[in-house]
Amino acid sequence: MVIKEVSLETVCGITSTIPDNQLPEIAFAGKSNVGKSSLINALMNRKSLARTSSQPGKTQTINFYNINSAMYLVDLPGYGYAKVAESEKLKWGKMIENYLHKSKQLKAVFLLVDIRHTPGKNDKTMYDWIVYQGYQPIIIATKLDKLKRSQVQKAIKEVRAGLGLKTEDIVIPFSAQTKQGREEIWALMDELTGVNA
Repeated sequence: MVIKEVSLETVCGITSTIPDNQLPEIAFAGKSNVGKSSLINALMNRKSLARTSSQPGKTQTINFYNINSAMYLVDLPGYGYAKVAESEKLKWGKMIENYLHKSKQLKAVFLLVDIRHTPGKNDKTMYDWIVYQGYQPIIIATKLDKLKRSQVQKAIKEVRAGLGLKTEDIVIPFSAQTKQGREEIWALMDELTGVNA
């Protein structure tokens, strides 16, 4: 997709109503330090549309980015590392669950994991939870540039095993630095939303 215009259109906090959008939505979930903001900026060809931070857990809202008035990219709050009270984490969980249930336009959920590590308990929980909500997550294995080429296949195998993926489940290795994987993610998003059909 050629990105002509992109804007942060809606920000939903814990008490906000989920917008009743008419355009297709693709959601992104992932641990607080997995590079979600960097991925979103790389997808949009923007340097600082999504705020990146050395402090994990910056995204505490559901952010709706309108792309070309054709689709929404939805940034879900990070989980796992954010230094917040358990009560806050529970509220975020409810907020995400509410979104997954209520969105009429959500076409797919991409789940980000760090390719350098075997998926942790939080990742597995999130994966199972998204499946339970009725979606088959597409996995993006971030920080690809931190591995040697010879390590990649083994790392992908570990991601698949750690999450308990089936053979047909999609794993896309991605680097925000080199943009490797960007075209593949966009091709899938275009296909899922029918935007470029």
